[in-house]
Amino acid sequence: MAKIALITGATAGIGEACAHLFAREGYDLILTGRRQERLDALAQQLNTTYNVRIAVAAFDVRNREQVLHHLNTLPDDLKQVDVLINNAGLSQGLDPLQNGSYDDWDTMIDTNLKGLLYVSKLVANWMIGNKKGHIINLGSIAGKDTYPNGNVYCATKSAVDALSKGMRMDLLQHGIKVTAIHPGAVETEFSEVRFKGDKERAKKVYEGFTPLSAQDVAETIWFVASRPAHVNINDLVLMPTAQATGTMIHRS
Repeated sequence: MAKIALITGATAGIGEACAHLFAREGYDLILTGRRQERLDALAQQLNTTYNVRIAVAAFDVRNREQVLHHLNTLPDDLKQVDVLINNAGLSQGLDPLQNGSYDDWDTMIDTNLKGLLYVSKLVANWMIGNKKGHIINLGSIAGKDTYPNGNVYCATKSAVDALSKGMRMDLLQHGIKVTAIHPGAVETEFSEVRFKGDKERAKKVYEGFTPLSAQDVAETIWFVASRPAHVNINDLVLMPTAQATGTMIHRS
């Protein structure tokens, strides 16, 4: 029987790269994201290429009712989830706190924290029933090292770090592993989302150094997930070489 991975935010970037890697390794997949057409296209591609079972669910992790409805209505056999990759997350704006947008704050807190919690609670209970599982939370170096104008985004990723530690303590007795992965600069749609679709501004973020790729992070996630049952990688920081000293690279 194939193992099952549930990946949030699978329509682009790290989530999409994870979908390809886990499908290649024979996992059946549950893919979630906000863009139905992208989920459908990805599912068709993966099914054709790897002949694995794919279920898609288009919803916004910020909406608790949507999360519960779409995941609870999955077939029972797909609820035997082995790996949950909490990848959905974003940053909005790059302003000092006093100039920040309430809407941007709500979007980041509701996505990066509450969305992760909504999905994790439901899937963790499936895993408890199955007496196995591995939850992998995507944090950020921003949760380890706050940078100017990063305020609320950094706070949400610091909270993901703390939540991962708490989840690990709570779920260990049930045989469930929890890992937090904290990438540095990754060139995906992240900066375009942060700058509200301004591609030129987003491009400047990565000038002068080679950032991580979505594939780099996905391969690290796969390595973590593929460790034997007695091995848990608690916390992993993954950086471009240009950030290896721990110095944040950020350009507005």
